[in-house]
Amino acid sequence: MQLHDVWFVLIAFLWTGYFFLEGFDFGIGVLTKLLARNRSEKRVLINTIGPVWDGNEVWLLSAGGATFAAFPEWYATLFSGFYLPLLLILVCLIVRGVAFEYRAKRPEEKWQRNWETAIFWTSLLPAVLWGIAFGNIVGGVKIDAHKEYVGGVLDLLNPYAILGGLVTLTLFTFHGAVFASLKTVGDIRERARRMASVLGLLAAVAAVAFLAWTQVSKGDGSSLIAMIVAVAALVAALGANRLGREGWAFAFSGITIAAAVAMLFLTLFPNVMPSTLNESWSLTVTNASSSPYTLKIMTWCAGIAAPIVMAYQAWTYWVFRKRIGTQHIADAHTPTADAPTPTPTS
Repeated sequence: MQLHDVWFVLIAFLWTGYFFLEGFDFGIGVLTKLLARNRSEKRVLINTIGPVWDGNEVWLLSAGGATFAAFPEWYATLFSGFYLPLLLILVCLIVRGVAFEYRAKRPEEKWQRNWETAIFWTSLLPAVLWGIAFGNIVGGVKIDAHKEYVGGVLDLLNPYAILGGLVTLTLFTFHGAVFASLKTVGDIRERARRMASVLGLLAAVAAVAFLAWTQVSKGDGSSLIAMIVAVAALVAALGANRLGREGWAFAFSGITIAAAVAMLFLTLFPNVMPSTLNESWSLTVTNASSSPYTLKIMTWCAGIAAPIVMAYQAWTYWVFRKRIGTQHIADAHTPTADAPTPTPTS
């Protein structure tokens, strides 16, 4: 296996980790409107991801940085062609981070309600847009002989990509509902389980349609295996959720996301951005990669740094593993009582 193939696999791994982790906190953000009945329950949901949401975004930075360094042609074409949707995602992530940090800075109800609304929309929009973006990457876009995107924004809003956006929205929200049932106690836990059952069915319909479309149009034997794993894991997640086995349900919903992302990258390889104008104009792992020396240096750096970062993040999840409920939320709307990143037992 060549180094550019190794880095394609590593980038696929980084995107898988990002969607697994950021997927449930996008889902929690959406659930602040769908699941929470009052201010205390919204605070409970936000506090379940308070200690980890910013760490989850490290995976996005790593994926973007690895793409820039390992496949500069891919990065240039992707970010120039998808400029507006990626800019909108970036703005959402910035506003979302500000909302988490500033929501509790003042006690006024209107102030906090506005930031909570911002959390909802800046969680929902990226959940949809990432699906649309990857739908276009896998499905192919208008790339000319100079390896430049020559389509428009409306070209990105095709039926296949829009279905991909529905898949990521429903799947991430289901993943978030399962995470909420795993991390909370009391009535909100039970309602999260019931909502996860409904969301899981919606995600199953959208995901099966999207993955089947992908398999028929671009798949092979390996992608078919990944599709079967994704569907089986989603069914298992629904069953575990119904039985009240939240840990297993969360693990299986995560496997669903991982297998679905793996399927997309399997159908994509050896391309990184297929051209719909001429197959020979597609960006591939060969013509879009950096020099072998650059990839070699990157491999050594990643081999040293990546295990340390992953170990630290795993330790963070272990420290903040306890469940929380409304009984852990103080009544007074003060900055101290309503901090976005408390310990789960506070």
